[in-house]
Amino acid sequence: MLSTEFERVSLPLADAFTISRGTQEVAENVVVRITDDEGRTGVGSAAPAAHYGETPETVEAVLPELLAVVEAVDDPHATDRIERELRGVVEDNPAARAAVDVALHDLSAKRLNVPLYRQWGLDPERVPKTSFTIGLGTTEQMREKTRSAVAEGYDIVKVKLGTDRDEEIVAAVREEAPDARIRVDANEAWTPREAVQMTERLDAYDVEFVEQPVPASDPESLKFVYERSPLPIAADESCVTLPDVPAVADRTDIVNLKLMKTGGLDEATRMIHTARAHGLEVMLGCMIETNASIAAACHLAPLVDYADLDGALLLANDEYTGIPTEGSEIRLADCDRPGTGARRSES
Repeated sequence: MLSTEFERVSLPLADAFTISRGTQEVAENVVVRITDDEGRTGVGSAAPAAHYGETPETVEAVLPELLAVVEAVDDPHATDRIERELRGVVEDNPAARAAVDVALHDLSAKRLNVPLYRQWGLDPERVPKTSFTIGLGTTEQMREKTRSAVAEGYDIVKVKLGTDRDEEIVAAVREEAPDARIRVDANEAWTPREAVQMTERLDAYDVEFVEQPVPASDPESLKFVYERSPLPIAADESCVTLPDVPAVADRTDIVNLKLMKTGGLDEATRMIHTARAHGLEVMLGCMIETNASIAAACHLAPLVDYADLDGALLLANDEYTGIPTEGSEIRLADCDRPGTGARRSES
């Protein structure tokens, strides 16, 4: 018999994290645990985003019903059936469903005594390096954060933009990280014409790509920028669900998928393959999350082109350890624990 439980955890950030929509100082996650009758426990977590209509309170409200499905099916290997039945209980609330889904996959791989990537037959040597995100601040603050990130071995930085000094910020970051790959993310902050102008200016700083330059609420604006930008464009807020992938295929180069948007690992996999079928590259991203969920995303990363899996790195203290890392390198091959590899930090 499977037993289930969940708890809400407040995780202070190492530094206040600011994007164009606001500032976050604490990450509210909800951790799910599913235990079998031999004492093996699978763990997952939800990092809900109010931007997508989900909060810690909504996660806590729907989890009892979702976990009742898990207990009724009573088979952690029946992930396809459980996924369908979870959608029957609640169609939205993807972060809540993702927490349950990750815990199930963790437990099923533990029961087989293999890391999750081996259960899926994936190559751990194909994991792309992760970027490290530089949140908004004064130009000097962002310069200092870049300097620290480079010193810690991060050779890919993602720079948050959406100010009246965006070019100045990127110039400072490039000065501090002359050899790093730089990606920028406006989080919907620019108008279409501003976005085109900014891509033209940022091209001089060898920026790798520009993420979500314009509001997702205006799909034609993304196409306007895509058709005029000298830099590749990535869609995040414009690509949330599976039907969004073909919808953005003619107006972006890259889609940024996150477990907290897809509702779980299997749906994320379907979205990856759909993106490939439409000629798109794929980035696997995250919210600010504990390793209880980030670790699972790392096991999926061999299927994608880019990784932005630094959410746990932004925390002051994570209750869970995950996949070994060294700077930007995600060392999935060094994961010698079954399941996702996530476990309590003190154990």
